[in-house]
Parts: sequence; structure tokens; C-alpha cells
Amino acid sequence: MDIELLLSKVIRPARYTDGEWNAVVKDWDQVRVRFALAYPDIYDVGMGNLGLMVLYAILNAIPDVAAERVYAPWADMEEAMREAGVPLLSLETRRPLSEFDLIGFTLTYELTYTNVLNMLDLAGLPPLAEERGEGCPLVMAAGPGALNPEPLSSFIDAFLLGDGEEAAVEIADLLRDWKAQGGGREGLLGRLAALPGVYVPRFYRVAYGPEGAVESITPTDAAAPARVALRTLAQLPPCPARPVVPYISVAQERAVLEIGRGCGDGCRRCPGGLGRRPLLMRSEAEIVAAAREILANTGYRELYLIPPCGIDGLRLGEIVAALRRELGEEITLSLPPLPVDWFSDRLAQALLTRGRTGVALNVGAGSERLRSLMGMPAAEEEVLRAAEVAYSHGFTALRLDFMVGLPTEGLDDVKAIGLVSAKAREIGRRYHGARARVRANVQRFVPRPHTPFQWARWEGAEELAPRYAALRPLCRRAGVELAWPGGAIPLRGSPGPGGTGRTGRTGDEQSLLMAMIARGDRRLGAAIYRAWRRGCRLESWREYYRWDLWLEALAEENLAPAFYTQRDRGPDEVLPWAHIDAGADTASLWEEWQRMLQG
Repeated sequence: MDIELLLSKVIRPARYTDGEWNAVVKDWDQVRVRFALAYPDIYDVGMGNLGLMVLYAILNAIPDVAAERVYAPWADMEEAMREAGVPLLSLETRRPLSEFDLIGFTLTYELTYTNVLNMLDLAGLPPLAEERGEGCPLVMAAGPGALNPEPLSSFIDAFLLGDGEEAAVEIADLLRDWKAQGGGREGLLGRLAALPGVYVPRFYRVAYGPEGAVESITPTDAAAPARVALRTLAQLPPCPARPVVPYISVAQERAVLEIGRGCGDGCRRCPGGLGRRPLLMRSEAEIVAAAREILANTGYRELYLIPPCGIDGLRLGEIVAALRRELGEEITLSLPPLPVDWFSDRLAQALLTRGRTGVALNVGAGSERLRSLMGMPAAEEEVLRAAEVAYSHGFTALRLDFMVGLPTEGLDDVKAIGLVSAKAREIGRRYHGARARVRANVQRFVPRPHTPFQWARWEGAEELAPRYAALRPLCRRAGVELAWPGGAIPLRGSPGPGGTGRTGRTGDEQSLLMAMIARGDRRLGAAIYRAWRRGCRLESWREYYRWDLWLEALAEENLAPAFYTQRDRGPDEVLPWAHIDAGADTASLWEEWQRMLQG
């Protein structure tokens, strides 16, 4: 389908054109199963998602399977498409999404959920699953957001929980057989529900108590298990060696290499910490070979490494040092913010290259007490030792990442952010004088399902305001830059086209929406639908976020944000995700929650 006439009406038309380096284009008539891999945000953001690229490589390696990509259009393109009656098309062959066998969404961020509905509508498909009949593509979703699938359960036919590499191949096989044998949509869903790690919402009935909490979650079909367990791999597959390279500037312009997966920390902050997430590591030889191949196939000069949570800091240092020896000084090596106890002399030396001035460390919380409660028990001396390592090896800028709004947090815990940041800057000044910089990057804590924090009360903007007022002058006097969530100081986030980033009051409301959806139940689906119908979409971008429309939608469904965010939950309450087995049983998580509250 020709969209060339539309491209002259939009900014960054290359978001919607095909032909990128390493893109896989198969003969439509020569394949038997067709996947549309959808990311519910714009191309600039979605091109950095590793999970989608992994599935793209695995599915396209199957001779009779085609996997193509689709991203949410920016507002100007959506307007042009609706005016011209052009449906949402895949990138590789510009086929309408309605012609695919399966549309698979990657869920990473709650503020993209209205984009899911909008993309289905642009494709000419009913957003509500119950309104999609025979002949419509199957709509699935996977990713971190699927760990609480309930808010989107009215729109998604089936969720894939956990690792998707093996399951994607099984689903392709199932679709091939189903198309050859014939049969109805209900039978296909029944066969999907029988696959390990696949959750089909329509096969479960949810009942609510008089006060609004979930009372029971009951399977209604023989194929549906009482609890759906996450898929976990026993061994990592090979890294995607030929990721697609865009022809325009995007948010993440670098090669990405996952060096391991899983968690061995036993931390309390993420679902993997206390669940069944085996620690899987690639060998050093495999990592070096994969790095060489990916860089050769993309032309990138930066390699971003994704380590597993449970890796030993010394082991990570050995891997990065080996990559530096093999790749030379011309390649920049980068990592996500590291726990302070991982950061070593060897790691700092391997990461430092010409032109690179900064490094980021994940401190967790301001005080030792709160860090211990999070499962990140680093003493202040360890934080300052990591700062000394960074500055002594030539880094002049240090970013320290913290959380605020944690359970049991008080003013002294937040003031500790300013105090430890000031001490780190003094260390930097000894090495680099006035050039030494420290930025305290503060993020708001959002309680997540399948963690001990799933019962926690979320701290609102009003509760955080006194803590900000206490922290800001401490940072200012010490010459420490402060990035506060939703505060008066801009966060310097990536601005959207025509926008100024994610700051100010909008940031508070976006955090509230994230906290509400993260632990929401099925009833939120109706509010998501109403908000989308009122015009909510692209909500991770400040210029398009409309909290007033959300309030109207929630009021019409008789739902209050405080019910999901700012109330205490007890051990007997049935949580909306109780039928999802992420590895740690509820009793163990409750015990951890009580231990944390008791210090």
C-alpha cells in the first residue's frame, strides 16, 4: 500500500519507510505464518528495545515464518492516516496489520497502554478482544508489563509470560498447524492456553468483594491452569547478530549485547529477586565473538552491555576488560547504572575512553538503612569508594541514582541523598577541581507486583514535597545537581518532537498513573478504553499527557486512583495477579514484607 503522499505531511518521515540496514523482507506468498511485532511507542523509542529484536531474529530464522515490525505513529502521521483512510502498516512490506496471523505487543511501560488500543484501531481492528471475530489476527502481549496482565485483559487475546524465545517458536508451530487443519478462534485460544507460560484472560472469571478488592479468580476452561507460571530458559540462545540499523537518529544509537540473564541477588525491588530466575551467563569467548559480529554487522562504535542482576562485580570486570582488549580503544563500552559494590578499578579502566567523562552508579536509597531494606546493603563507605575509583581513573562526572517514596522513608533518609552526594563531589574536587560534577538522579518508587512491595502504599506528590524541600538546599550548597521526579528542577529527559521533556506537575500525574496501572485489576480496562476514546495516547510524552481526561474516565467507571495507590493491603486480600506464578509464593513475599517493615 502506497503511503508516499502522506510522508510529505509529517516530521521525520523515515520513521515510516522501509529498507533499513539488516531488515528482513520475505516473500509474503512464500511464508505460512506471519507475525507483526508491535511496539506501542514511536519508532525512535521502540528501535532500542532488545526483546523485540530478539524475537524478530528468532522468528525470521524459521524459513516459512515472517516477522515484521510496526511502531506507534506520531500524532501528525496518525492524523494524516485517518484523513486518508490508510490503515496501520508494517515496515517491511507495508502490509495492513489485519492481514497478519498474530500481532504481538511488547509491554515495557504503563504509559504506553492507550497506544495499544490506538494501534489496533488504526489497523482497522476492534480494540476489545470480545469484538474481534473469526478472520481477525490473534493479539498477544509480552514483556515486563505482562507480569500484571489484568488492566489490558479486555484487549489482549493471550499474554506470554516470562522468557519468549522458545515460546515464540512453539506459537509459530501452533499457528502453522491450526491454519492447516482449520478450526475456530476459540479452539486456537484453548490450544494456546495449554502452552506453558501463556495466559488467556477470557478463560478466567474475576469476582470482587463489597469494598472493591478482588475476591476470587477462577478458571472457566479445562485448558486454563489455576496459576500460570512464567517461562524460564535453561540456556540462553545465541545473540541476534544482525539487528536492524535505522537510517535516522533514534533514542539508542548503539549495539546491544545481553551478557547474561536472571537474578541471584535475592533483592526485594524486582520480581526476579525472590523468584525462580536462574542466573544464565554467556561465556567470555561467546561474548567477545558476539560483540565482534554485532559491531561488524551494524557499524556502531558503541557497545551497550546488559548484565544480569546476580553477576559478580569481579566477573563483570573481567568480561569488560576482555572486550576492551579485543575491541580496542575505538569502541566505547557502556553499561546501565551499576550497583556501587560492582564498580572496581578494573571496570573503570576498561570503561574509560577518549571523550567519555561520566559514569552512573545505582546507589538505591540515601541511607544505609533503606538500602538494606531494598536488598542493596551498601555502606556509605562503599558509595564513596566507588566515587574515588571513578574520579581517580579520570572520570569527571558522576551520576548517582536514588529512589524516593520507599516504605518507612523519612526526612533523614532523603537528606542522606544530599549528604552522600556532597561527599562524593568533594572526592571529585580533589582530583579534578571545579570540573568535578555530581548529579543526584532521584526517581520515584513505584511498587510492583510479585515483590514484597506489592502491598506497599504509594507515596504521592504531597507527601514527597517536604522531602524535596529538605533535599534541595543541601544539594545547592554542595554544588550537586539535583534531578527530582516532577519537581521544579527539569529532569533533562529526552524531549518529544516539539516538546520539552517529562517535567513538572505532569511528571507527578504520570507517576500516579503508572502506580495505578502497575497494580490495577480488570476494571481499569474500562477506564483505559474511555481515556483512549477521549484522546489519550502518546502519554509518555509531556505534550500529549492529559490527566484531566483520565480523571473523567475513572469517574465514569466509579474508580478512584487512591484505591489502587494509597491504601494498605492485608495478607488475606486476593491481589489482581494472584493467578500469575512469577516464582515466589505469596506467603514468602509477605514474610519478606513484614521483615522489611520491622527493619
